[in-house]
Amino acid sequence: MNAAGAWLVELRRLVLLSIGALGVGWVLGFPWLVLALALLALLGRWLYQLQRLQRWLADPSIEPPEARGIWGVIYDRLYKVQRSAQERQAQLQSRLDYLQGSLSSMHDGAIMVNAKGGIEWSNTAAERLLGLRYPADRGQALLNLVRLPEFHRYFLAAAFDSPLQVTIKAEHVQYLQFSVTSFGGGDRLVFVRDVTKEAQLEQMRRDFVGNVSHELRTPLTVIKGYLETILANAGQLESRYRRPLEQMEQQAARMESLLKDLLWLSRIESVRTQPRREQVNICALLEELEDELHTSHPGRKLLLELAAIDTVAGDYRELHSAVSNLVLNAFKYSKDDSIVTVGWRREGGRLLLSVQDQGIGIDMVHLPRLTERFYRVDDSRSSATGGTGLGLAIVKHVAAAHRAELRIESTPGAGSTFTLVFPG
Repeated sequence: MNAAGAWLVELRRLVLLSIGALGVGWVLGFPWLVLALALLALLGRWLYQLQRLQRWLADPSIEPPEARGIWGVIYDRLYKVQRSAQERQAQLQSRLDYLQGSLSSMHDGAIMVNAKGGIEWSNTAAERLLGLRYPADRGQALLNLVRLPEFHRYFLAAAFDSPLQVTIKAEHVQYLQFSVTSFGGGDRLVFVRDVTKEAQLEQMRRDFVGNVSHELRTPLTVIKGYLETILANAGQLESRYRRPLEQMEQQAARMESLLKDLLWLSRIESVRTQPRREQVNICALLEELEDELHTSHPGRKLLLELAAIDTVAGDYRELHSAVSNLVLNAFKYSKDDSIVTVGWRREGGRLLLSVQDQGIGIDMVHLPRLTERFYRVDDSRSSATGGTGLGLAIVKHVAAAHRAELRIESTPGAGSTFTLVFPG
């Protein structure tokens, strides 16, 4: 029986009960009293059914009560809802158990944190890496147990676009990488990984590049010096030797430029984690760069569009190097009579430093790899322009060191725009 039919039956029963009670009462001479007693009896029956319902809801493990009419329909409906909820809960619990089982077997630490910052669950790797203990630490604030100032700032800022790497200096230096994912109603899943080996390998690579570049400068300086001396007295040389010596001097100069860029890149990487406290006047920096380029590239047109006077907390030399590399790239890959525009403006809560050229542009397929070291869009073109292939890598590292984002927009045949986006 459906709910509508049950209610009709119950209403019919009420009407018949009332008529019958009035009839009996009329015969006895007390119609209203008998009707009242009949309605009280009906009310008692309903109260009894409500009590049975309350006992069943308090202990869903017992079987639902049996009843006829509307109460039978109510019990059936509630029982179906209860079974459906239990099935969904079992499915969710199964998925949660599977997720926790998967996370438990991970080598990386995993911590589930609620919206208030309390620990809901953590795996054994989190105990090994952070000293957390589950279930003893359940409900404890994560920030009270993980006493790392860098992680506190990262977690409270809630800017989880990129992971955080923290150095723990103890008996043995350890590097931990944190990444956070938000889910549900403000809950978060924190992953922590031991990246000590990767960090040490990266440091070894940096040291190797820096040391080799430094050691090569001395023999290269000697070679370049002798070549310059020989070519200064080129009148005493046979013509067949002059061209090879000139080519050797050009390649020595190119190698010297490459070593300078490698050493500068190594220096930027080594001080990347140091805080930037100097307030750099970008307008003054761009005006200084304009004067320098008028001397080094007198035929080129550089247009400054300074729509903001804001300063940036950072390193003057690094920022000068980044903008200089972007402008020189624009000069290399655009016509001599074209204009390169350098802009400095505020856009909402951000500061934008852009370099726009009217050059040959870059195909979209190359943009993701453009900031890689020594990446060439066109080997022959790069060789012709004399670039080292490190300019944009330097720009990327300077941007990262200043919490800025490098954006690249380009259309083949229409030019390119490189923009450094600084937090306001």
